[in-house]
Amino acid sequence: MKLKFTLLLSLIILTSNAFAKEHLPTKEEYAAFLKTKTLVVMDVNPMTDFNFKIKEVMETVWTITDYEFISNAEFEQKRDDPSYSFLLTTVATFKADNTKARYNFLSLLLGQSDKQVRDMPDLCSIPLSYMRVDDTSYAYKLEAFVRFIQDHTKLMHQQPELIKANALKHYNKNTKSLQGKTLYLVKEDLTPDMNTVGKIKTIYPHKVQIVSQAEVESAIERKDKNVVFMHKVGPEGTKYKARCYKILIGADNSSQFYYFDYHMINKKNRDGLLAKDFKHMSK
Repeated sequence: MKLKFTLLLSLIILTSNAFAKEHLPTKEEYAAFLKTKTLVVMDVNPMTDFNFKIKEVMETVWTITDYEFISNAEFEQKRDDPSYSFLLTTVATFKADNTKARYNFLSLLLGQSDKQVRDMPDLCSIPLSYMRVDDTSYAYKLEAFVRFIQDHTKLMHQQPELIKANALKHYNKNTKSLQGKTLYLVKEDLTPDMNTVGKIKTIYPHKVQIVSQAEVESAIERKDKNVVFMHKVGPEGTKYKARCYKILIGADNSSQFYYFDYHMINKKNRDGLLAKDFKHMSK
């Protein structure tokens, strides 16, 4: 079934200020999260596939806190209660980019009194897609995203010195562990100059396969410790200037990140992994 995320009624618009110092979560907030109940905010349409899929994923993956599923209306009633945390889809824009591009994120927020929704402590947010892109580009990877959010939150609690504006780039050190892993790439996510195994192997020395979405989903479901897959967020052929996020994620039980970066799309830097990304991942 096609997984469809629709916008929440209380749309959360995160600006570039979301990554400013004053919005960074604190070690105390990560510690407080562990004592909360996590409320998963369901889509406003009860029949969307998201509502079925997120229940399946949470039951399989989520162990860090107690949880339950709530409606958007209940989120509005409970969002200022610090005894709750919230897993929900959000929308981000970045003023510094000087574009109108908007992106879907999956976010873990901490309830806090006397706060606007946009100022709630953001413990972890992962880019899902460009707003105008069909959600089939990321839906099959939802289980890995939820795994990562849980593990990232644990790591920030255990090592609060890692809390910073670009915390996800901490994982770039894991590129050294790509040797011995097989990199799964979906052809639709590749740029024209890097869209065959032959082209990629001129730069990237490790194992690589161009696969289908179904093969990526299967690797995630079986928690294949030998597979790393790419999650790309970009405008997918639309005419809007936008960021292209590039994330390498392990398919195994931890769903560890191996690489996180983004670039602004232009004629030279297309929508997908660039040659310079492969060079960086080869070091």
